[in-house]
Amino acid sequence: MDSSIKFIDGGVCAAQGFTANGVLCKIKASRTTNDTALIYSEKPCSAAGVFTQNRVKAESVKLSKKNIENGRIQAVIANSGNANCCTGEQGAKVAYHMAELAAKVTGCSAEDVIVCSTGVIGAQLPVEKIEAKIEELAKGLSKEGHKEARIAIMTTDTQYKECAVQFTIGGKLCKMGTMCKGSGMIHINLGTMLSFITTDVAISPKMIDKALRESIKGTYNCVSVDGDTSTNDTLVLLANGMAGNPEITSEGDDYNTFLEALNKLNRVMAMKIAADGEGATRLVQCTVNGARTVEEARGLAKEVISSSLVKAAMFGADANFGRFLCAMGYSGIDFTPEKTNIWFTSKGGAKRYFEDNDNFEVHGENSVKVYENGVPLNFDEDLAKKIMSEEAVEILVQCGDGNASGTAWGCDLTYDYVKINGDYRT
Repeated sequence: MDSSIKFIDGGVCAAQGFTANGVLCKIKASRTTNDTALIYSEKPCSAAGVFTQNRVKAESVKLSKKNIENGRIQAVIANSGNANCCTGEQGAKVAYHMAELAAKVTGCSAEDVIVCSTGVIGAQLPVEKIEAKIEELAKGLSKEGHKEARIAIMTTDTQYKECAVQFTIGGKLCKMGTMCKGSGMIHINLGTMLSFITTDVAISPKMIDKALRESIKGTYNCVSVDGDTSTNDTLVLLANGMAGNPEITSEGDDYNTFLEALNKLNRVMAMKIAADGEGATRLVQCTVNGARTVEEARGLAKEVISSSLVKAAMFGADANFGRFLCAMGYSGIDFTPEKTNIWFTSKGGAKRYFEDNDNFEVHGENSVKVYENGVPLNFDEDLAKKIMSEEAVEILVQCGDGNASGTAWGCDLTYDYVKINGDYRT
């Protein structure tokens, strides 16, 4: 990683010109924390978005996809507690009314607003509750408002998820910040629920779209918690140009720096989503080296972390590597089991791993090799269990088919996952 890209505080408000806020509208009667968020840019932004690949889409997704088509957005309004999905014509009207409300209090056009919802599917969203609090929401917009907004988008998340970075482009100090929510209904066809990225970099709509789509390949689209692709997945990137750098309109050094910063940000957020999977006790990272292509390496890694049997083994700290090979074998991707090696490694703590964001160690007390060139090894079961009991564990696979590498993130499957989802609606 480029040492000039540094983590900073501020979330979606870190970049120049962005403010945010969150309030409690009581969309869900039992809610006691903020449930509606607003993000606003002083200037219109170049914007790009990627959305759920589920054929059943929330009304907010349908509206936001339409609004972002011209590559210009200025505000985001998002609620938790109700997904506004499978709600028909009434739901469509509600989504547009949310855009109108945000536009009215920020002074932009309703067509320049991204609308997002998350929560229970199949219930009408009581938009009048948002309307009653919209003035309060707008009056509270501030540079510290990310602290209120990051809570407002949470559903079953156990912790808020945000980070920010700073870097230099064209001699100008630039910042990029993000917040997201995601804990359940997370799968690799855009592995998040809601994610918002803001930056003060000057970049054209064409290039911001290119960067976002390239970045998600190795970050958000390499996450799976439970194999369920949500109806509401939305990831948007807004750039208002207030850093004053020469506008990025083509590939080159400035674009590469922008993409590297975006990748660094999105990688950390993808890991945070996986680590906070519903009921999860540990982050599971699978890295595949020695594949023929990056796409195949990622594909093999995704198959491993998506397997329910692998996830169950990780919960039990059981070094049952046969399950990993089995998952790779039904992936449809060609690899040579007889040239494959597998290790379990541990960083000794997910939080520390987020902070330094480097690779797991593959030696010493933090690693155990269990499979070598098609043959199981007599390994120390106690050491393996100790390693696999940490809150951040890596399955490291070394294939012998090429030089490409890829990584995916997931979590263990616990009893609590069933408890959380058994009565989610009631």
